[in-house]
Amino acid sequence: MADVNIRPLADRVLIAPDAAEEKTASGIIIPDSAKEKPQRGKVVAVGNGKKDEPITVKVGDNVLYGKYSGTEINVEGQDYLIMRESDIYAVV
Repeated sequence: MADVNIRPLADRVLIAPDAAEEKTASGIIIPDSAKEKPQRGKVVAVGNGKKDEPITVKVGDNVLYGKYSGTEINVEGQDYLIMRESDIYAVV
């Protein structure tokens, strides 16, 4: 996962989303059609930032982001999200 040939530009960040929950806490298996999009992931690449706004997250950070944030892309069979740093809510 660390060797991605994508370099985000400006204030954009590339994130590998965590897998969606497979079952509930009580053990009920969730079908694919009912799974919610994950809102958590790991930063795998960052841009250089803007002139007056340096990037504050770094590669390897686990982050929380909005449910509908970013654009989904698929590179070599792996799903990623690319989004602006401002769409990230927190580093966990």
